[in-house]
Amino acid sequence: MIRLATAEQELSSRDRSRGGRFRPPLAADSGRNWPGRVTPRTFAAPVAAHRNIKRWLLGRAPLLLLLLLEAACSTLPRKGGYYQNDGPGRMPLTEVTSIPNAVPKAEPLSPIGNQPYTVFNKTYYPMKDAAGYHARGVASWYGRQFRGRFTSDGERYNMYAMTAAHKTLPLPSYARVLDLSNGRSVIVRINDRGPFLENRLIDLSYAAAAKLGMLGTGTAPVEVDGLAPWEAPPARVARKEAGTSARVPVGKTTALKSPQLYLQVGAFAKRSDAEMLRMRLEHADFTQVCVQRSHSTPATRFRVRIGPLPSVADSDRLAQRVAAYGIHNAYVVVE
Repeated sequence: MIRLATAEQELSSRDRSRGGRFRPPLAADSGRNWPGRVTPRTFAAPVAAHRNIKRWLLGRAPLLLLLLLEAACSTLPRKGGYYQNDGPGRMPLTEVTSIPNAVPKAEPLSPIGNQPYTVFNKTYYPMKDAAGYHARGVASWYGRQFRGRFTSDGERYNMYAMTAAHKTLPLPSYARVLDLSNGRSVIVRINDRGPFLENRLIDLSYAAAAKLGMLGTGTAPVEVDGLAPWEAPPARVARKEAGTSARVPVGKTTALKSPQLYLQVGAFAKRSDAEMLRMRLEHADFTQVCVQRSHSTPATRFRVRIGPLPSVADSDRLAQRVAAYGIHNAYVVVE
């Protein structure tokens, strides 16, 4: 596979549509002289470089034709819940769901994958410690298509390992992932970067997604908590029922209120500004637009949201519609 220099080019068609993952280039990649890459020899002998490229392309014409056919076929409609034959593997699903959770332990930070990086003109700053991290959002998963490829910390991706990709959690680190739609939870080891599709929080391995029961849907509303090396089950399950929080063993199922999905399109210090945006959206035929007052920040904010929405797919379609209207910073909120 030819790897190009920019993050945008690193993303495959699958990455752009479902999760969007990017592996920062490894140090070993810098020495590879792929045909067509600019090198001192290219400047010194442009004619020879042109001939080398031509010879390389002609020698691989059958392979290039096969890749083009595969790309064309991937655009055709497919049945089932798996994206472009991304699963399942050879291991029976009953065995996959019996794979034990990752066990948090102290590990040194990887020398690669923990530096600031930029994807799609957005810069990410990886954290130094996962302890205390807490977020809600949408999870996706990746499987057979990426098995054996390098992850962002230089390891080989194993679809049957309890791992995950996250944009900023340290590599490696550990996190508890709770599926808010069914109450199942797992512990995963973070060893990759992504997902970079908007409105995705974490990209789970095939095994982790199987244990959560989200293989068929492809996505799920989740709650992610970073774990310190000494932390282990039972894990906290955040709930606001009767003003208390419950604790349940990781991997077990617990009763939860159905998560509510909203698309947040703006937040303002003045309620009048929020109401003005709400009226603009309603005038443009957007429904279920509301203004909610928030006290979670030091200053009161008035959030403009659309919802609740029935599914992640509906939130994705609504985000595209809102972007076409001119609001490009909308994001999914899970409550």
